[in-house]
Amino acid sequence: MAGHSKWKQIKRYKAVTDNRRAAHFTKLIREITVAAKMGGGDPAGNPRLRTAIETARAASMPKENIERAIKKGTGELEGVEYSEVTYEGYAPGGVALMISALTDNPTRTVADVRLKLSRGGGNLGATNSVAWMFDRKGQIYLPVESLDEDNTLEAALEAGASDFAREGDQFVVSTEPADLHAVKSALESSNLPIAEAEIAWIPKNTVKVEGDVAESVLKLVEELEDLDDVQKVDANFDIDVEEMAKS
Repeated sequence: MAGHSKWKQIKRYKAVTDNRRAAHFTKLIREITVAAKMGGGDPAGNPRLRTAIETARAASMPKENIERAIKKGTGELEGVEYSEVTYEGYAPGGVALMISALTDNPTRTVADVRLKLSRGGGNLGATNSVAWMFDRKGQIYLPVESLDEDNTLEAALEAGASDFAREGDQFVVSTEPADLHAVKSALESSNLPIAEAEIAWIPKNTVKVEGDVAESVLKLVEELEDLDDVQKVDANFDIDVEEMAKS
């Protein structure tokens, strides 16, 4: 899972500007709206919406923004119709990319993604060109600080986790997608601090990239995630986090 978790670690080292914060809010609002549309506006009965709301709250999104996004999803307020799309492609060094987007105009979005990939030394692939290199997994992140690894591992296994690993300054608890919310609730019942939970594309194997190639990969992933319609990018790179965070 190096590409996925290491990119998260690198992003935490980067300064959060007002523009990036606003863009992050926009992506969170889209996720809340789509989750509410697909599963209803009650987070108690809609695990995806509950996770989206928790993520938004963790980002200090105002309550009224969350409520408005839910109402747009349920149709109580007029809103844009978004569809979920996933693009597959390659970055420099043979790194595989899974690009998840929520868009009201797939034609525009695929053109934007293709342009970013082309300019960044990558290319857009056909459906299933790289998806076979990834597994769809639930991921729960806990801060290493103040937690005992053995006790946390035991709690994760008892909660029904399929895997547990330490990645830098966080523990990563893996689950089957359908089990994410049950495992997360069980960990919370054990008073373990959850930093974040999500369903992501996790690489089966990783590609080691260094130096200029690594910088090109990170720049491309960052520029893809800066696109308004792109929610996140999962990749199979293996990069030295501490070294790249200094650059």
